[in-house]
Amino acid sequence: MRNPLARHPWWRQLVIVAVVLPLMIVLAVLAFAWPSARLAPRSLPVGIVGTSAASQQAVAALTRAEPGGFGFSRYADPAAARAGVKDRDVYGAFQITSGHVTVLEASAASPAVAQLLTSTGDQLAQHAAAAGRAPAPPVTVVDVVPISRSDPRGLVLSSALLPLTICSIIAAAIVAMLLRFRPAWRQILSLVAVSATAGLGAISITEGFLGALPHGGTASWAAMALTVLAVSAPTTGLIALIGPPGLGLGAALMIFIGNPFSGVTSAPQLLPAAVSHIGQWLPPGAGASLLRSTAYFNGHGAGGHLVVLIAWSLLGLAAVIAGHHAPFRFAASRPLDSAGPAAPAGGWLARHPAPGTSHPAPVPRSGDPRAAHARHARSSRS
Repeated sequence: MRNPLARHPWWRQLVIVAVVLPLMIVLAVLAFAWPSARLAPRSLPVGIVGTSAASQQAVAALTRAEPGGFGFSRYADPAAARAGVKDRDVYGAFQITSGHVTVLEASAASPAVAQLLTSTGDQLAQHAAAAGRAPAPPVTVVDVVPISRSDPRGLVLSSALLPLTICSIIAAAIVAMLLRFRPAWRQILSLVAVSATAGLGAISITEGFLGALPHGGTASWAAMALTVLAVSAPTTGLIALIGPPGLGLGAALMIFIGNPFSGVTSAPQLLPAAVSHIGQWLPPGAGASLLRSTAYFNGHGAGGHLVVLIAWSLLGLAAVIAGHHAPFRFAASRPLDSAGPAAPAGGWLARHPAPGTSHPAPVPRSGDPRAAHARHARSSRS
């Protein structure tokens, strides 16, 4: 592939590089830093237990304090609210009475949201005290689905997502560029094998060695492997379709957009709305959410994320197949064997005869001037 910059003089190449590379760095910093600087609840699903006057006043107070910050679901009793938290319908719930405030939360869903709900419960208690001109009622916090004690801040999952994504991109580049991984079915087989093995290794570290994902088992391994495949297969497909630029496009999409927009360090509902939706439609965000569901919530709330990962995987594998056929010429035009020109007929024995034997005369090829001369000589003798 010819370098498009080669036709420009060196000083123009320097100007292009001096503009493009810093711009890439600035955009990468913006992509990672901007969502973290705009964390706030946005239609965060929470529950309200009961329909008492205190519950209605709590809803009104939260609406005034955080307009559009919470999306409320009504539950008849605490048992129903607990079930809603375990099914990942809501992040938590509030039960407010005249003399007590109970906060139901799930730190396994998001430690950041659990901390937010705890502080919101304190605010509701202060509001109730101001309205009734009485001491603030006590606040009880119940962690319905607690996070692993080996990872109380949820840092292991967020720390593992970025290297998992980067290594998936590297694996895609290796599979796409090695000539021996052809035709398309070899690349697909390689991607599936790498994803399954990488998922097993990653889950062995996070679950077995670190104890950060204590309840997933086979489901968490499958979620990790599917995440690797959903990242690597589209990148391999892009390379098969358009060549090396596909590697850069896949890396930009998965690493510089998918990771910072995933919400794995906080929660999707704490990010700006557009960022939240984009992140959950990309494999890193969908994979992190799916892994939380398998590791802590018995698969509840996993359906949408599973569909996203399967769709990306199938699209990537389809692109791999298409890239090996015309009119997509990058993968289709590359030879399967780059070992050099074909060996002469007869193989090694023809080139290395036994001792005491004479070398056979080379057979002229058609189109060779020596072949025409030989034909002319034979016709003259006849």
